[in-house]
Amino acid sequence: MKIYRSKLFKESYKKLDDTKTAAKQKLMIMVENPMHSSLRSEKIRGTTRIFEASVNMKCIITWQYYKDGILLRNIGEYDKTLKNF
Repeated sequence: MKIYRSKLFKESYKKLDDTKTAAKQKLMIMVENPMHSSLRSEKIRGTTRIFEASVNMKCIITWQYYKDGILLRNIGEYDKTLKNF
């Protein structure tokens, strides 16, 4: 599966500190199966196409299906990321 990254995702990913390693591992899983149970992926309420996936208890990735893959929209702390998904 092809991965596309938004400008916001790229900027937010650069700012990650201690969760960057965990995020890399979760992204590798997403390439194979974005709905893998370890990601706890679910649709964001109030949207029709945007999902969230868990990196750990504090950090999530927002994403959506896009063309022939997935578009990574944002990554970061749960509340802040959901405000800017």
